[in-house]
Amino acid sequence: MTARSTRCTTAKTRTSRLAAVAAAAVVGSVLLTACGDQTEGGSATPTKDGGSANAAPLFSKLPADIQKAGVIKVGTDASYAPMEFTENGKIVGVDPDIAQALSKQLGVEFKFTSGTFDGLITSIYTGRQDLIMSSMTDNKKRQEGLDDSGKKIGKGIDFVDYFSSGVSLLVKKGNPQNVNSLDDLCGKTVAVQRGTIYEDTFKAQATKCGAKKLTIQAFDSDAEAQTRVKAGGAVADLNDYPVAAYIAKTSGGGNDFEVVGSQSDVGLFGIGVSKENTQLRDAVKEALDAIIKDGTYAEALKKWDVEDSAVKSATVNAGK
Repeated sequence: MTARSTRCTTAKTRTSRLAAVAAAAVVGSVLLTACGDQTEGGSATPTKDGGSANAAPLFSKLPADIQKAGVIKVGTDASYAPMEFTENGKIVGVDPDIAQALSKQLGVEFKFTSGTFDGLITSIYTGRQDLIMSSMTDNKKRQEGLDDSGKKIGKGIDFVDYFSSGVSLLVKKGNPQNVNSLDDLCGKTVAVQRGTIYEDTFKAQATKCGAKKLTIQAFDSDAEAQTRVKAGGAVADLNDYPVAAYIAKTSGGGNDFEVVGSQSDVGLFGIGVSKENTQLRDAVKEALDAIIKDGTYAEALKKWDVEDSAVKSATVNAGK
């Protein structure tokens, strides 16, 4: 399927923090806060249980350091509505709502911090973040820490897969260039967010186009890519279908863009976690299965009209 990205004083930041103190049970809610260097955020008051110990069902499954901190630090790129975006100073969307449901199972808050998409995996390597929730496609390249050429550039990360979607082309309203498939892009210019699977898809198409060159303009954020298409400097952007449909519906009152062609490259979004932190990975997987079972996962998807992207159960590294 696809991928995602962002920064810490501007667009993408997801972070939630839930204080889980030994004397008070924390039933988490997502706290959205501003990040230190390049983020926008907001905050929500956490829910607390008055018991003598943390009453969340899966709190004991978490690593000891996270239990003590009461917080799971989450990297995101909050410029990807409806999946994750900033509204009135808060990070909202599908992923924050899923995180809020997970926090109630785990008893800690998910603290979202926004950064550029192509730096999110590095934030796991360095320990700056515990998780990634940013519509990031689970694939073997990311699992194994490989670049586009197959060169080893990092340890790789594990994924807990939580969402399924295909990709769609977003073009200017009226489709003036009559673009209906990737093959129609040969000889034209496209815009895309740097570091995403969409960029990889365009690169593969450029190879296929051969001498009939496809020019790719990559930007730090998808918003910049959209602006380029809207201005006529590029004929198309590529996004996950739910995102493309949301943009077409809302931008300019529905007068800026339209979605063309059929979905392709259906795949899985994963919650990224360090390969060295299997305890956290397994706790998140168990929490995801719990919210799928109790219906709160379905409620989060329904709120944003993305029920068709639901997974039936949590999986680990199921992306290809």
